[in-house]
Amino acid sequence: MSAITVDRFDLALLTELQRDGHITNSALGQKVHLSTSQISRRVQRLEEAHVIERYTAVLDPAVVGLGVTSFTSVTLDRQGETRGDQFEKAVQDMPEIMECFSITGEADYILRIVAPDLAAFSEFMMTRLLRLPGVTNVKSNITMKQIKHSHVLPLDHVTQPAQSRQRIKFSS
Repeated sequence: MSAITVDRFDLALLTELQRDGHITNSALGQKVHLSTSQISRRVQRLEEAHVIERYTAVLDPAVVGLGVTSFTSVTLDRQGETRGDQFEKAVQDMPEIMECFSITGEADYILRIVAPDLAAFSEFMMTRLLRLPGVTNVKSNITMKQIKHSHVLPLDHVTQPAQSRQRIKFSS
């Protein structure tokens, strides 16, 4: 993939879109001090470059009846491409698993799991997750209170000197 160059207007635009993906181009233009047509062109360019991956509505889990969130570490019986591939494919089909990361350390994966209540979480663990081939160890931490939850990625680092793996470049 080729690099994309952004300026301070693009960064402001990206920050505002992360806060409100439903904002109109007109309102966005007022916030970042550009015309609606400039906003439209810039957004299209950022979408085509896959800087903007997608737009989505963020729901409140508690409001929709998902009162339990767990961060669960999973260890597989053996390291290997086949076993890991099987596990990764299986978690794709489990809507309760909101996020899955391959990690370093004592476990192989960390999952963010949501459920209506502890009984539903327990049932999910016992009947689905623990029955996946290769799962040998699972440790869960149930959240008590959400302190911070954000989808807004920090972008200040983009204005710093380019890093070798960075696909986005800043132009002042």
